[in-house]
Amino acid sequence: MKYWRSFLATICFGIFGIGSIILNFLLFPFVKNNKILCSDIIRCLWKIFIKLLNFLKLIKIDIKNLDKIENKIIVATHPSFIDIVILMSLIPKSTCFVKKELANNPILKNIISSIFIPNDIEIETLKEKSKTILDKGFNLIIFPMGIRHRKNEYPKIKKGAALIASYCEKDIVPIKIYTDEDFLFIHQPFYAVGKKIVTFQIEMCNEIKIKNFNYNSEIITKKEITKQIEKLLYGL
Repeated sequence: MKYWRSFLATICFGIFGIGSIILNFLLFPFVKNNKILCSDIIRCLWKIFIKLLNFLKLIKIDIKNLDKIENKIIVATHPSFIDIVILMSLIPKSTCFVKKELANNPILKNIISSIFIPNDIEIETLKEKSKTILDKGFNLIIFPMGIRHRKNEYPKIKKGAALIASYCEKDIVPIKIYTDEDFLFIHQPFYAVGKKIVTFQIEMCNEIKIKNFNYNSEIITKKEITKQIEKLLYGL
């Protein structure tokens, strides 16, 4: 069973990779300036990919609570490599930060430059690009701990999400994502999907209203927002 599941996972991610290359070279060079269309295309195809993983019984999505989210900063826990694929397949008009290696990858460059924001730029430029995409009505997804982690692990929450939220004056929606087994965890190859269906549990927490953090000091503002993010995501 384990090897059969690995074979199915290899097929799925092979389709994902080939599809990305085709989109990058044949479609996105012509539509990448239309951010809404690009977002809709990515969401549609990623939704199909997640449904394929679900159909083949590699994963299962258990949504405990997920209301409609519009023009917010989304902060989420990060147990798996495909967390962003799941979130963007579920939440319309969403984007995220990407590593510079992806932004500079010629095979993905047109897709990445359409709606995604590279994370290797100067902080002021990062803030401006975040504000630009948020002002267009998008959601911005951030994994504030920066690394993948399990449910019983609590890596330090970085202040980047708080900084962007206060600068852009956008409210924050925390979302808990946890799995009952490791799936594409740190240093885990894409074909190592285990012996049974992995359940992704998704739960939206109470919204963090930025207007409630009206401090004179930016340092204190970031600190207090970050503490609230930590409280809601980790339950600490």
